[in-house]
Amino acid sequence: MIPNQPFREQPVGARAKLLEAGVALVREQGFAATSLDQLCHAAGVTKGAFFHHFPSKEALGVALANYWSASTSAFFAAAPFHHLDDPLERVLGYVDLRIALISGPAESFSCVAGTMVQEAFRSSAAIRMACGASILGNAHALEQDLSAAIARHGTAGVTAASLARHAQTVIQGAFVLAKTQDDEHAAALAREELLHLRRYFELLFTTGN
Repeated sequence: MIPNQPFREQPVGARAKLLEAGVALVREQGFAATSLDQLCHAAGVTKGAFFHHFPSKEALGVALANYWSASTSAFFAAAPFHHLDDPLERVLGYVDLRIALISGPAESFSCVAGTMVQEAFRSSAAIRMACGASILGNAHALEQDLSAAIARHGTAGVTAASLARHAQTVIQGAFVLAKTQDDEHAAALAREELLHLRRYFELLFTTGN
């Protein structure tokens, strides 16, 4: 089952270990709260190794967004829903996979890019742009199926690009709301919001409006 498939291979080398440690720490406590000492300790490398690969913490943030984007994009690209014939079923399959991935505390399913951009959108243009590319990249990956679904089902008044962005808006918003909950209830709240997104797509395409 793809929900149990790891997003990334085991890290090999200092750079990969720093990125993996960065993913875990940012999801757990945020980018600003993650110190270089914590990062290096978690990765099991020295500060010298950090600065060999990243000239600054900001550079690490950009690399984290790119690393997250590359690994998650590959994961979703390999998902079985791509083999479904009906483009609407492919869209719903994407949402279903997103729902299936939500479990445990918020840091176990939240988005690294979404977390960082909330903190750094004013303080770092480089991180903001890298996170934007990551989140909107997920939207772009959904556009082809949405465009085909619009054409097949005769849906009017919407565009594939806007619907793809809406999907990411709901997903990112669900992650933010999940962080307002305790560990016991975070996942359930996020899944509920994505179920509403699924119902929205079903109604939109079956009514043709």
